[in-house]
Formats: sequence, C-alpha cells, structure tokens
Amino acid sequence: MILGVDLGGTKTLLALAEVVDGRPVVIRERRFLNRDYRDFDAILGEFLADAPALQGAAIGVAGPTDGREVQPTYLPWRLSAEALSAKFRLGPVTLVNDLAAAALGLPLLDPAQLTTLQAGQPLVGQPCVMLGAGTGLGVVGMVWQEGAYRAIPGEGGHMGFSPQTLEQDRLWLWLLEQRGRVTWEDVVSGPGLGRIHLFLGGEPRTPEGIGQVAMSGSDARAQQALALWFAAFGAFAGDLALHWLARGGVYLTGGIAPRLMPHLDPAPFLQAFNAKREHRHLAEAMPVQLVRDERVALLGALALAQRQLAG
Repeated sequence: MILGVDLGGTKTLLALAEVVDGRPVVIRERRFLNRDYRDFDAILGEFLADAPALQGAAIGVAGPTDGREVQPTYLPWRLSAEALSAKFRLGPVTLVNDLAAAALGLPLLDPAQLTTLQAGQPLVGQPCVMLGAGTGLGVVGMVWQEGAYRAIPGEGGHMGFSPQTLEQDRLWLWLLEQRGRVTWEDVVSGPGLGRIHLFLGGEPRTPEGIGQVAMSGSDARAQQALALWFAAFGAFAGDLALHWLARGGVYLTGGIAPRLMPHLDPAPFLQAFNAKREHRHLAEAMPVQLVRDERVALLGALALAQRQLAG
C-alpha cells in the first residue's frame, strides 16, 4: 500500500493505492479544500483514519523542495518528510515539486484527457515543458534520459513579467504601483485573472466567476479579461518553449486553462505563443497540449512512490 498526494495552494488530492503487477491501483481517493484545515497533518489524519501502515509515500507540493522539507508558497504550513513518516506510519516519504509530479503523471493519462491546441511537428526524445496556472504558476522542464523523461522543476513563474503589447504595458504599470516587482505569476494565475478583471474596470470576482460569465457570453469585460490572460499565458509559454527548445511538446495544466480553453477561443494564446519574430517557424513546430485531468500530479506522485518501493 502506498500514498500519493498533490498539495496545491487551494486544494489537496490524496490517493491510496495497491501495487499490482508493478503499477499502482487506486483503492481510495479524496479531494480536500485547504482552507477548511489548520495544517496538512489534519488533512492526512482524516484521510488515513482507518488505513494500515504504508510502505511508502510521495507528496507533490506547490513550492520548491529539497525532497525532505518544504514550505508551500501560498500556505502557512511546513512539511517534513521524516516527521510525516514517523507520525502516520507512511514508510519512506519523498517531497517533490507538484509540477515535477505532474510530469511523471503524463505517461499515465488516458490520451482522451489531452486536447491538442497546436499539432506542431513533434520530435521523439526532444525536451518538453509543462506549465500549471492555478493559485500560482508552476513550471517544469523535461529532458530525455536513459529511455525516459527526467523532470527538472523550477520557479519560472516568479520571473519578471515582460509586457508584449501596449495594453500589457499598462497592466504592468498598474501592478507595479500596487505590488512592486511584477512577476508572471502576478498575471498568469487565478489571482492574476482577478487582477486583470479589476484593471479593465470590472467588479471584484473570483476566477471561477469570471470564467462562468465569460463562457455564458453575458459579460464582455470578463471575456476581455480572459483574452488578455490567454495572451499573457501564451507569450510566457512560448518563451519557455524556446528556452527549452521544446520540440517534444508543451503541456498546459492547472486549475484554469483546462476548464476554460475547451469552451473559449484559444486564438489569443496561440497567437502570442507563436509571435516569436525570427523564430516564429520554430514556435509553430512545437506541439501544444491541454491536460484536462486534474489528477495528473496525483498519478505522478503515486508513480514516484511505487518507483521508490521497487528500488
């Protein structure tokens, strides 16, 4: 029996699995809202209330980690692999960046959970990049090594925001006056969508609320906000794709794009993704896939826990 966890800024997904024929088979799964719990121990204690001792666990966390300890970027919690293992009888515990876990989960997805935004001209074994926009903005690169992809996590979402249009320049200045240094995460995230809506003169709304009224066609300002958000996301994704030369593929995940892009025009994203001047042809050759299964990091965490058990 092994445990996999995807601990994000807003929600936590957990799954218990048995390893059958070398693969994890989920026997219990649950979703928690972090705001309802004082710390991660409270979530884990409730989920494992009647569980037996485990043989291993892997926990994907939204934040940088050395594998043994982590302070989630947007939660006042601190996790220790050693302390969690001892308190909950988990066996060996590994902490991993949540986007790195998502990269490990990609091969386990049903292909039907992927939507092609740009077919490109994929090259087998070439680098890939994944971006996850939700409470924050996560980034992970993937390079081919010894017959499989190796995930290389980073904190690219905290790089400085680079406006590409006059409207984005005005947004940057508006954010600078409020927040000081402006990062990509300040714009390309759930809270960032709310900020864009306010910048355009809209009323305060949750990202979910903005998405709902935009999809219904009842609020032109919400649609304008999402178009600007998609364009910023596309510009950032395209820049990272050039950085990694991601001819293997670009994957989009998180709590916003997978819910909204299938129902709204992705053109602002793709136009900004490919607007790379002399390297436009290179950007257009990069496949772009939308990952619609929110469980991808959870599946990756289970795969990592199973790998540790085997090796």
